[in-house]
Amino acid sequence: MPTTSLPPIPKRSHYDAVIVGARCAGAATAMLLARAGLNVLAIDRKPYGSDTLSTHALMRPAVLQLARWGLLKPLLEAGTPLIETTTFHYGDEEIVIPLAAGSDLPGLIAPRRTVLDRILVDAARKAGAEILHEMVVGDLIADTRGRVRGVDIRSAGRAALRVSADIVIGADGIGSLVAKCCDAQVLRHGSVSAAHVYGYAPIEPGAGYHWYFRDGLAGSLIPTNDGQACIVASVPTSLFDLHFRVGHAGARIEVLEALSPALAEQASQAPSDARLQAFRGVPGYIRQAHGPGWALVGDAGFFRDPLTAHGISDALRDAESLALAVLDGRGAAFEAYQRERDLVANQILDTTDAVAGFDWTLNDIGERHRRFSAVVKSEVQRLAERETPRAARRTSAHRAPANQDEPLAATRPNIHRNRIGA
Repeated sequence: MPTTSLPPIPKRSHYDAVIVGARCAGAATAMLLARAGLNVLAIDRKPYGSDTLSTHALMRPAVLQLARWGLLKPLLEAGTPLIETTTFHYGDEEIVIPLAAGSDLPGLIAPRRTVLDRILVDAARKAGAEILHEMVVGDLIADTRGRVRGVDIRSAGRAALRVSADIVIGADGIGSLVAKCCDAQVLRHGSVSAAHVYGYAPIEPGAGYHWYFRDGLAGSLIPTNDGQACIVASVPTSLFDLHFRVGHAGARIEVLEALSPALAEQASQAPSDARLQAFRGVPGYIRQAHGPGWALVGDAGFFRDPLTAHGISDALRDAESLALAVLDGRGAAFEAYQRERDLVANQILDTTDAVAGFDWTLNDIGERHRRFSAVVKSEVQRLAERETPRAARRTSAHRAPANQDEPLAATRPNIHRNRIGA
C-alpha cells in the first residue's frame, strides 16, 4: 500500500520566537532573528512556494532592504526584471521618470510572490530558522496573568501540538488570528476602500512600471517574472460592487480600455483561460503593535490600499524594526517599535488614501503623488541610517523579549489555558 508522509513537527518544545505566517513579513522577521542567533519557528498554512494576492511592485524602501540583506542578487538571478523607468499616465499626458541607479538601488523590481516569498523563506532556513508549511495555528496559549506563552499547532494527520515561546509574532495578514486572540486594538481606521482586478500577459523585455489615471479609474502595468506583466484595473469598491461582480474579465477590459486602448490591447494578449485575481478592498488600519508576549508585523498590524504599491515595503521595514525590538528585549524597545511604525504608517495611510479615494481630478492627482513620493524619500533616508540586526552567537545573556512581566521559568507551569478562553 502507498505510504502517506505526515507533515514535519517542530524540533523543539520551546522557542525564543514563534511567528504565525511565513510570507514577506513573517519570513523576513524569522530570517533576521535567526541571523542574530535566536531559535525561531515560523508556521504558515499555505504550501512552500505558493502564490498569494499581490501586485508585486516593490518601491525603493523594499529594494534597499533586500539589497542590504543580500537578497536582491538572488531575486535578479531568478529572472526578476530590473525596472529602470516609471511612467505616469494622467489622461493623455505621459510623464516618464528615469530611476537613478546606485550600488544599493540599481532600479526597482516586482517579483512574483512565488519567487520573493520562497527566497525569503530559504534565507530564513539558511540562517537556522524552522519554517513549517501547511500547518495551522489553532489558538494562542496564555498564562494565568494573560500573557501569551505559546501556540497550539494543527496539521493534517497529527494531533494538536503545543509549543511555548518567549514571544508570539503575528504576521498572518488582514484577518490575523494573533490580533484577534490578543484583542489588538485598532488605533486608526482608513477612510477609503478601492478594488483591484489583475491578470498576467506577455510583455517585451525592458518595460518599466506604468501607472494610469483617469477620473474615477486607475490601472497599472507591472513587469514581473517569466516575461509577464501584472496588469491591474483599479476602481472604488462601490464601482466594483456595481459592475465587476457579474463578470471580472469584461469589466476589467472596459476599465483598461477607458484608461488606455494600448493597455487593454496588452492585457488581451493573455491566454483565453488565464485566471484573474480580484481584491474587493478593505479600508486601511493601524493596529496596536504589541502586548504582553505578542507583537504584530506586516498587514496584521498595518494595512493600506495596494494602489500605491507600498505593502511589501511596509512589511520588510517593520520586520526589521520588530527584530531589533525583540533582540533588545526591553519593553521600551517595543514602545519604540510602535512609535517608529506609527510615524511612517500614518503618513503612508494619509497619502495612500488621498490617491485611493478617487476624489481627485487629473489636475491634482500629480500633486498627491508628489506628496506620497516625499514620504517615501523620507522613509528611505531613515532606513539608510538605521542599524540592521546583527548576526551574533547565542549566549546565556540573551534576555526574554517583549515587556516580560515575570521570569518565564516561573510561569511556564501555568501555561494551561488558551488565549481566547475556549
